[in-house]
Amino acid sequence: MFRTFYPDDYKMSVYMMNFEEIYEKGYRGLIFDIDNTLVPHGAPSDKRSEELFAKLRNIGFDTCLISNNQEPRVKPFADKVGSKYVFDAHKPSVKNYQKAMKLMHTERETTLFIGDQLFTDVWGAKRSGIKSVLVRPIHPKEEIQIVLKRYLERIVLHFYKRDKNAGRIQTGI
Repeated sequence: MFRTFYPDDYKMSVYMMNFEEIYEKGYRGLIFDIDNTLVPHGAPSDKRSEELFAKLRNIGFDTCLISNNQEPRVKPFADKVGSKYVFDAHKPSVKNYQKAMKLMHTERETTLFIGDQLFTDVWGAKRSGIKSVLVRPIHPKEEIQIVLKRYLERIVLHFYKRDKNAGRIQTGI
């Protein structure tokens, strides 16, 4: 039942991921959530996120930000980090994950999604046939509807970690 929401991998931070290794595995497009994945909720881009996207371009990746936020939040962030973007994405709807791949000229097999929420980010990627990496949220301060989802996410993550440790699921991208 919970496996529907399991990510393909789980990392402590997007900033601790080995993107060179991911590129070597054949991934060419990276789709990112913004809030609590790259920066705290509502924060503008910062030096760390801008340096990450410069590094990703240097490796050879194309990137796309996909957010349920509106364009006034997403566009300035995308402009600063130098990424394509999709706003008002209605995650976990499949349509805009597909749009992100179209913008990057990638396929499901060469695209990886990275986000901090199971029920929107990971589930949307999974429904789209894209591998996903769940990262730990950057900052605990969130809107009330997200706080409620986090409680349910903890339950799913408990079973994910149990199944992973018992070898009942294969993880990794």
